Amino acid sequence: MEYIAHMNNQDIQTIKEHLIGTAELSGEFAGKFGKRDWGYCCGMLHDIGKYSADFQEKIRGEHERKVDHATAGARVCNEKGGRYKFLEYCVAGHHAGLADFGSNSDNSGDPTLMGRRQKKISDYRAYQSEIEIPEITSDPFDLRKTTNPDFSLSVFMRMIYSCLVDADFLDTEAFMNEGKVERSSGEKVEILLEKLENHISGWLKNQDADTVNGRRSEILRHCLEKGKSEKGLFQLTVPTGGGKTVASLAFALRHAAENQMDRVIYVIPYTSIIEQNAKVFREILGDENVLENHYNVDYESTDELREMQLAAENWDKPVIVTTNVQFFESLFANKSSKCRKLHNIANSVIIFDEAQMLPNEYLKPCIAMIEELINHYGASAVLCTATQPALKSFFQSKISATELCPRINEQFDFFKRTQFENIGIVTEDFLISKLREEYQTLCIVNTKKRAQTIYKELKEDGVYHLSTSMYPAHRKRMLEEIRERLRNNEKCILISTSLVEAGVDLDFQSVYRELAGVDSMIQAAGRCNREGRRKAENSKVYIFRFEGKENVLGQRQQMDAAKSLLVDGRELSDMETITKYFEMLYHIKGDSLDKKKILDEFTNRYMQYNFAKVGKEFKLIEQNTKTIFINREEAASKILLELQCKGSTRSGMRKASQYCINIYDQTFDKMYGAGMLRPVVENMEDFYVLTDDSRYTEEMGLELEIDNGMALFF
Repeated sequence: MEYIAHMNNQDIQTIKEHLIGTAELSGEFAGKFGKRDWGYCCGMLHDIGKYSADFQEKIRGEHERKVDHATAGARVCNEKGGRYKFLEYCVAGHHAGLADFGSNSDNSGDPTLMGRRQKKISDYRAYQSEIEIPEITSDPFDLRKTTNPDFSLSVFMRMIYSCLVDADFLDTEAFMNEGKVERSSGEKVEILLEKLENHISGWLKNQDADTVNGRRSEILRHCLEKGKSEKGLFQLTVPTGGGKTVASLAFALRHAAENQMDRVIYVIPYTSIIEQNAKVFREILGDENVLENHYNVDYESTDELREMQLAAENWDKPVIVTTNVQFFESLFANKSSKCRKLHNIANSVIIFDEAQMLPNEYLKPCIAMIEELINHYGASAVLCTATQPALKSFFQSKISATELCPRINEQFDFFKRTQFENIGIVTEDFLISKLREEYQTLCIVNTKKRAQTIYKELKEDGVYHLSTSMYPAHRKRMLEEIRERLRNNEKCILISTSLVEAGVDLDFQSVYRELAGVDSMIQAAGRCNREGRRKAENSKVYIFRFEGKENVLGQRQQMDAAKSLLVDGRELSDMETITKYFEMLYHIKGDSLDKKKILDEFTNRYMQYNFAKVGKEFKLIEQNTKTIFINREEAASKILLELQCKGSTRSGMRKASQYCINIYDQTFDKMYGAGMLRPVVENMEDFYVLTDDSRYTEEMGLELEIDNGMALFF
């Protein structure tokens, strides 16, 4: 009898062919971290349930009943015990996702591993006539390199799971497309290193340490040399203007080439920085070698989009540029769609740009995961920032970071372009009077409502407002107008929220910054005298705070730590102050550095892991907001019509994101109650279009002050 796994018109793929094809690919992927035997075995076991008569009848069209084919392989793993037992989660979940362990009281209908064990399934023993279960000869990981064996084992299971599901997808895809797989993995890192070296060859000749370019060249040369180091943990502490982006790329490519590594992954907190960094990388390395993997990315042509979508599924490109959210949520996910790419993180150089932005509320599990990737999966990690967070104590296995920047203190002294001045507690009226005296200044406050209020008082020609109350396409236009005024030395006063602190290229004569975290205030200072055309003493960054305590979501502890340092009279930009700030902050936060108790789900659990629970709980951005589409441009109207006709498509939502803002549930309730919003499409959750055009203006974006009397509650 011929046992069929897949059919494509008249063509068939036998189960044996599919198992061997998947096993070979899965073994190859796992071989990147020395576990080929595990990957191969998992691939051979995952679909043995398809040998049942019930499945064979279904695939031949004799009935349409749903047939469980994943439980059989999981059952074999459990029955064989020993090392095979570690594969039970992976095989059981290769379609449904990694499950929670469950309890003895679970029945066959429960979506847990214990529930799976209670299931009645069709006889699958026919596999024994064709398939021999491969031997597993290695241990999952080196026990000497872990302080939490359960966490290490859970990560190992995720990695093998990733190898399996990607291999399963790819083998099936190859059969369905008659062997024609539309994928391009890009060029080898050695070729990319050559391209980079050609690009920077002229820069490296500059040995003049008294010039900005000479200093940048010194940092660049040092990063290239350090790239020859063995794999491990590194940090690149470079002041604003020091050429961090190209220097980190130089280290990463040299390091990858020297250590036979597969790719470079840039993990960045903001999409605005992603877009500008990815542009730099594409210019140097070529479009085909850089995958920009985040929600807002758009591509010029359908063919380009198709290729990049395929690559985004499993990160099969030599340079990946992604977000903190994408990176860490994938590593703690349980669904195959998100986990598929994980094995390609192994044997990679991972650059954490703006490392101080690693999510505080998930800091401990994030650091634990970085440590696993270094210790067991052949990765190197680089913590890259101008304000290096004090993370040493969170690495449990005695990993120490190698600094890539030469003569750090000297570099920071050289690149110092501003002076901080603490002007203490101020009233809104006092601040407004100070801003009226300025010619080109940036004022950053902590809330959108405060930014709108101050702007209204100052509103005249040359005064601008910027916040996330404006949709991205609108903000981009405003920024271009602001840059133009600054270039032409025209009056320009900008009232903004923190969105201008990172990745926004602006150069003001002075900056006013409401009290925030030390890293935020230093980022704000980077918008003052950015080009270094003025003396530092003539480029002031004024720190202030308003009377009373303002409710700033998730920032209270950062503000309290910074305030205590200011009271002590410390210079904010000193390395010692920055270290002290992060030490204080992490001490204050304590247990909230793992607010969802993620690590507890993998500590002393004896393989009773809750993968599904963690996948649901580990969300860097909590969904307590609604998305509002602003339809006030011709391009937006076309996109809205497309969404209403075709529904939610990946391409449509990507285009729509340029015309969307997010508002908190409290504001949404008032606006919806007042009839200002309606659903974009009836079956789309949390996605609405603004119907009251008067609520959105060119100057301020969405008006957030809603009179309670306007709302109609039913």
